[in-house]
Amino acid sequence: MSKTLLLSHSAGLGHDMGRGHPERPDRLRAVERVLENERFQPLIREQAPFGERAAVIRVHPEAYFDAIEGAAPKEGIVQLDGDTAMSPGTWAAVMHAIGGATHAVDEVMAGKVDNAFVAMRPPGHHAERATPMGFCFFNQAAIAARHAQAVHGAERVAIIDFDVHHGNGSQDIFWADPTVMYASTHQMPLYPGTGARNERGEHDTIVNAPLRPGDDGERFREAFETTILPRVDSFAPDLVIVSAGFDAHRRDPLANLMLVEHDFAWATAKLMEVAQKHANGRLVSVLEGGYDLEGLAHSVAAHVLTLMGASAGTPK
Repeated sequence: MSKTLLLSHSAGLGHDMGRGHPERPDRLRAVERVLENERFQPLIREQAPFGERAAVIRVHPEAYFDAIEGAAPKEGIVQLDGDTAMSPGTWAAVMHAIGGATHAVDEVMAGKVDNAFVAMRPPGHHAERATPMGFCFFNQAAIAARHAQAVHGAERVAIIDFDVHHGNGSQDIFWADPTVMYASTHQMPLYPGTGARNERGEHDTIVNAPLRPGDDGERFREAFETTILPRVDSFAPDLVIVSAGFDAHRRDPLANLMLVEHDFAWATAKLMEVAQKHANGRLVSVLEGGYDLEGLAHSVAAHVLTLMGASAGTPK
């Protein structure tokens, strides 16, 4: 069984974008409840620390960091765009999500654990260098990749994103970077409209495998086996980072793919194989989307059980 680290923090419950918003605190509560099942007793559980400014500004400009920090309201809700808003608890949630991602990298790169799952919100993969959007403020996966390079000397990092929405932010940040591969399966057409196959980056390190509305696990697995996995394997990363969104689940209200929890478990196992082959098993997974609470909880359970090396059955 793998030594798997689970990082979370109650600050993740304090971010509120308003009544009826799909990216809501109950997402984190659903994840926390399912991971209380006795099957998850072997997890190493730690609090996600408050993130460091230095980690963020490796990815995002200092002026952008200051603008987001300054936008946090003392009361009420402030809209940054049509989908993305801040409440008094948002800043702490964002910074603990970043701290969780970088601490996960620290523990995995040091060999203290085999892999890690960061159960925090808000998500991050839509955040571009200087633009918040799609429920996202800073890009935790990108920050984790840069942290691994700057602090631990990683030479090549692969970010694999199976959220149903394309991670335009991650693609934007690493478009011209030969040291970070970004590979994504996602539904097209769908928000944010990026992620076509011919979007490959300046060094052919952007890999997009779009899926059509209604595609199921068979099509998803085919995209992984024919497009994603061969490219990541040839890239031979020192660290694998997973942008783990579970909104491709068939129950999710924001998209139209037909995946089930066992598809996420399968993808997780495949990425663990790549990590084992090239990176001594080093893998860090950060929570992105997933907006049906039941689908999210069961999918996270399958994902984490697979990280643990346990059977990916779904506890109720």
